[in-house]
Amino acid sequence: MNENLFSSFITPSIMGLPIVILIIMFPVILFPTPTRLINNRLVAIQQWLVQLILKQMMLIHNPKGRTWSLMLVSLIMFIGSTNLLGLLPHSFTPTTQLSMNLGMAIPLWAGAVITGFRYKTKASLAHFLPQGTPLPLIPMLVIIETISLFIQPVALAVRLTANITAGHLLMHLIGGATLALTSISPATATITFIILLLLTGLEFAVALIQAYVFTLLVSLYLHDNT
Repeated sequence: MNENLFSSFITPSIMGLPIVILIIMFPVILFPTPTRLINNRLVAIQQWLVQLILKQMMLIHNPKGRTWSLMLVSLIMFIGSTNLLGLLPHSFTPTTQLSMNLGMAIPLWAGAVITGFRYKTKASLAHFLPQGTPLPLIPMLVIIETISLFIQPVALAVRLTANITAGHLLMHLIGGATLALTSISPATATITFIILLLLTGLEFAVALIQAYVFTLLVSLYLHDNT
């Protein structure tokens, strides 16, 4: 039972070689690219969504922070498309792997923090010790703020992994229950199938929301350091 339940989270391989790199590169093929002077509707909708995301995220940034706009847009499109493709039958979702999410979160967080220490050294160091702190509490607060700083990328990765994994597991369980109840109680199976359809719609929303939340938090970390 456990093997069947978690089989969708095992990295697929062909002839013993993992193909996760090909899976990660696949969503890029799905995005249309403008090839004409006048864009079609699909390209126009894509450009409108990109401009809307940029407007929402770059509104709080100064010119130095807006230099990250291309990376942030690429990040949200990559995570969102990967999450959506993972909802297809017999597919694999790379964002259910904590190692991959940490691989995205740690460099982005480190880049924002290094940028802060480079351009806003005093303000970055001031975060470790709030103003007006009593002298006996200074060592404890410095340790707490340091831990909270280093836990930020872990929180980013774990949040994305937990939300995507939990939704996939729940859909797997309800789908298995629907198949098991089909021959026992068709009425109950119909109810569980309706619940499964509603949950699938919710998972589509969660896939996009989690991509937005991940990118928004990276943007906020960047805003604090630029």
